[in-house]
Amino acid sequence: MFGHTQSRSGWSKAIAMAEVVYHNSVRDVRKTHNNAVLAILFNMLQAMIMLAGFYLFFAVLGVRRAAIRGDFLLYIMSGIFLFMTHIKAVAAISATDGPASPMMKHAPMTTTIAIIAAMISTLYVQTISMFTILLLYHVIVTPIVIIDPVGAFAMYLLAFFTGAAVGILFLAIKPWSPRLCQILSQIYQRANMIASGKMFVANTLPGFMLAMFDWNPLFHAIDQARGFIFINYNPHNSSLTYPVVVGFVLLVIGMMGEFVTRKHASASWSARR
Repeated sequence: MFGHTQSRSGWSKAIAMAEVVYHNSVRDVRKTHNNAVLAILFNMLQAMIMLAGFYLFFAVLGVRRAAIRGDFLLYIMSGIFLFMTHIKAVAAISATDGPASPMMKHAPMTTTIAIIAAMISTLYVQTISMFTILLLYHVIVTPIVIIDPVGAFAMYLLAFFTGAAVGILFLAIKPWSPRLCQILSQIYQRANMIASGKMFVANTLPGFMLAMFDWNPLFHAIDQARGFIFINYNPHNSSLTYPVVVGFVLLVIGMMGEFVTRKHASASWSARR
C-alpha cells in the first residue's frame, strides 16, 4: 500500500548496472567449474588440444610448411584463437537467459545485462587463455615476433564481435523455436571448422573456391589477422570492412529481434521442448 521511491542519478544507475553485470559475468565464468582459475585452465587445455591436433594433422599430411613464411605453429595459432573466440561467443550468447527465464524475475536483471555479461565472460576467458599460451610458447619453445600486435588484436576483437552478433541473432530466435535455434547454431559452429579458413590462406585459393568462403566474416578476420602477424603476407582476397559491416548489421537485426521477443515473452515458453 505504502511505497518509498528513491530517485537515483545516472552515475548511480550505471554503477548498479555494472555491479550486476560483474556478478553475472563471474557466474558465467564459473559455469564450467566452481573455481574460476580451473575454468580458464580447462579452456586453455581445449585450445592446446586443438592446436596439437592440427599440428599433427599437417605433420602427417607432410604439409608442415605454411603458405606464409614464418613460424608454422604461430600460423596455426592465428586461426585457432580467432576461431575459438568466435565460436565461444556464438555458443555463450545464444545460450544466455531469455526473457521468460526465472532469472529475469529479479528486478535488476534484464536480458541486456545477461548478454553483456556473457560477452564479457567469454572475452575474458578466451583472452587470458590466448595470452597465456602465447607467453608459454614464447618463453619455453621459441621467441615469437608479431609485426603489428595492435592490428592483430583488433582482428581478434573483430572475430569476437561478429560471433557475438551471430549469437544475439540466435538468441532472438530461440524463444520462438528452441529446437530450430539449437540446430542452426550447431550447424553454424560445425561449418566454421572448414569455412573459417583457419587451415589455409585466402591468397592461395582459386576464384571458384574463394566464393565458398568469402561469405563468412570470420574468414576475412582470420586472413586479415595473418596480414598483421606475418611480414611476408599481404591479404588480397579478403576485406577488412566486410566483417565490420556484417557484424553491425547482424547486431542491429539481433537486437531488434530480441526487443520484439522480450515484448511478447510468455511464461509458458520455458516449458517448450
